[in-house]
Order: sequence, then C-alpha cells, then structure tokens
Amino acid sequence: MSASVSTSSIDLDKVPSRGFARIWGRSQSVIPSLAAVLLLIAMLVYAELAYGRVFHMGTMSSLLVSFAPTIILAVGMTIVILSGGIDLSVGAVVAFTSVAGVMLMDIGVNGWLAIVLMIVFGAMFGLVSGVLIQYFNVQPFIATLAMMFLARGLASILSTVPVQAPDDSPILLLATDFKLIDGPKVNDLVLTPGFFIAVLVVIGAFFFLHRTRSGRTIYGIGGAESSAQLMGLPVARTRVSIYIISGALAGLAAVVYTAEVGGKAQNVTAIGWELDAIAAVVIGGTLLTGGAGYVLGSVVGSLVLATLWMIITKDGTIRPEYLTIITGGILLVFVLLQRVLTARRRR
Repeated sequence: MSASVSTSSIDLDKVPSRGFARIWGRSQSVIPSLAAVLLLIAMLVYAELAYGRVFHMGTMSSLLVSFAPTIILAVGMTIVILSGGIDLSVGAVVAFTSVAGVMLMDIGVNGWLAIVLMIVFGAMFGLVSGVLIQYFNVQPFIATLAMMFLARGLASILSTVPVQAPDDSPILLLATDFKLIDGPKVNDLVLTPGFFIAVLVVIGAFFFLHRTRSGRTIYGIGGAESSAQLMGLPVARTRVSIYIISGALAGLAAVVYTAEVGGKAQNVTAIGWELDAIAAVVIGGTLLTGGAGYVLGSVVGSLVLATLWMIITKDGTIRPEYLTIITGGILLVFVLLQRVLTARRRR
C-alpha cells in the first residue's frame, strides 16, 4: 500500500516536468523564427538611431514594395525546403518569364494573357523539375540546376538586350501607387498592387500549409518520407505539385518585378535571387532538412535582408560587396542554431 502511494506521488511530481519538456520540445521549432524577429527589430532600431528616418512611412513603403518579388520567391522556396528539397532555378525562371512575357506583349498578344502565360511558363519549368526529381530519381539540386541553366539560356536566346513593354500594357498597372496614409511632406504610406499580391501569396501559402491535407503532406514528406508513404499520403503527386507551385510563384514574381521596373526585362535579371530566397527561408527558421518551418518566418527573413540592404544604402561608406559577406555570416549563424536545436531535439 505504502509502495503504491509512493509511486503515485513520484508520478505526480513528474507531471509538471514532463509537461514543461513537451512545451519546450514544441517551442524549439519556433526559436529560429523568434531569433529572426529579434534580429529584424534590432537592425531597425540600430538603423533608426544611426541614420534616422527608418520608422518613416516613406522608407517602409519603399522597402516593402521593392522586396515584394523576393517575398514571393521566398514563399515558394519555403514550400520546397519544407519537403526536404531545393529549387535553384527560380532566379533564372524570373528572367526567362519576364523577357518572354514582355516580348509577347510587344508582338501584340493581349497584356493580361501575356501575364497569365508568364506564370504558366514558370509552372512548366517547375513541372519538369518535379518530374525529374520524383520519377527519374534526380537529386533536386541537380534537376533544378539544369532548369536554371536552361531558363537562363532560353532568356538569352530570346534577347540579349533589354526589351520594353508597350506603354499601354496592363502589367504597368501593378506598379500603380496607392497612397494609404497622407503624411506630412513626403512621409506617405504608398503601396502598389504588386505588394498586395505578395501579401495574398503569403496568406494563401499559410492557409495551404496549415489548413489543407496537401500542406500537412508536405511537412510529412520533409519530416520522414518513408513514414508518409506508409501512411498512404500522396507523396509522388505532392512532390511534383511542390515544384509546380515554386515555378508558378517565380513567374508571378517576374510579373511583379517587371511592373516595378516600368515594364523592362532582360536576360540578366534576377541573378542570384535563388540564393536570396534560400537565405530568407533559412534565416526565417525553416530547417534545410525539411519538415519544420513557417512561411511567416520566411517573410521575416526577407525583411531582414531588406533591412540589411537599407542599412548599407543609408550608410554610404559600406561597400556593396559587404552585403554578401554579412548575409553569409547571418546565414551561417542561423544554420548553426538549427543544428544545435536539432541535436538537442534528438536527445
């Protein structure tokens, strides 16, 4: 009898610690995202103290509008990396779809149809990548690297000089300024339809990943593909869909970017954007091994890169080459943080 009482008291003592351990175990997945939020706040406060006019509606407007294409690419890259894959083709796909879309507009194709075709072209590159990876067992790195060279080469074949969309092209409407807050002097909150498209993409991706069966399947594939298959989840179809989505979002990013630059397109556009998207995703807390991460974290990661770019621009004495070095340093810190948390979770 006494032994039974003693055992029960021991179990009761363990309940709080087990509960805390469970909460701690679950919260570890959001630690990198919280670290990214803190880093973003610290960078913004530093920039405000050092240079001023950062928490300025005009500055924020410019920052959000100019990084809308990067946010769209980061959302697509988040979905790919959550599945344990990678997509190196998105930057080149932006270049190809931008040049192809503008040239279609120049030869008289309806502007709205050309915009839709830009997204479809991007999705087709993603389809090829997905089929290569799923049905031909090609590594995602190799398959999307091949698509990167193919898309960049096709963009160069189409044109090696900048092309310009017609003045009456509807794509230019996506860069129309909407003054939401009329502040003193030039302190206005001005956003564009391109920015709102990026917001809709983020909301849609959040709903897709957390409220649909396909979204949960993506997390399952990234966490343990063999377990996902044993559970009867549609692994093959989902993986191909992941790359189609990534390619389509690259085409959409091309639409937004082409509008921002006044309808101009060239084959050297978006060089290195795939690396920016990967950096934003990793800084935002998504595990490179897949299975854990948040699309909102990738948005924060994109804003960290945008703030870094703003600081270097405002400072004026920092050479642009340091942007790459600092980004690499931040990326390294977050990768090490992921490794530490992953090791603690396995214990």
